Amino acid sequence: MKKAVLLFGMLLMAAPAHADLTHKISSSVQLTVDAAASQATRLGSTYSVSGNNVSATLGGLSAPASATDAATMNAGTYTQTTSGSAFSFSETFNGGDAIPTGTTVSSGVVGTLPAFGSVTTTAGGVAGSLAGTIDSAGTMSLTAGGAGTSATGQFVSEITIK
Repeated sequence: MKKAVLLFGMLLMAAPAHADLTHKISSSVQLTVDAAASQATRLGSTYSVSGNNVSATLGGLSAPASATDAATMNAGTYTQTTSGSAFSFSETFNGGDAIPTGTTVSSGVVGTLPAFGSVTTTAGGVAGSLAGTIDSAGTMSLTAGGAGTSATGQFVSEITIK
């Protein structure tokens, strides 16, 4: 009997078990279609002249008629100072960019591109058959779209025992 009481007392001293079990499931699908883009830099008009043994009425740039036009060249007049002597002469004009009437984007497509001196244009993506699903069992189905698209799927199952 003493042994039974002692065994029963030892069982009462044991701490109860606390085991927490956590199970988390998450899934996600991300479908992306790239947008059309156009990056343009308007270049200005420039004029330069240089020479030796040349007399001149210098040319230059004429102010544009409106804020959307480019400056134009006003030609100068040049003559050799000493006939029969060596001379050098250089005149350079680069016509700048006028501002076009406007660039429009419709349904992700740029219909008319700006006509500037430096233009980088990227075509937009085409969704096509782009699709993605994940069912409750974690089965993933991703369908490729057209150019400029991406599909990413993720299924995470996490078990934590404390």
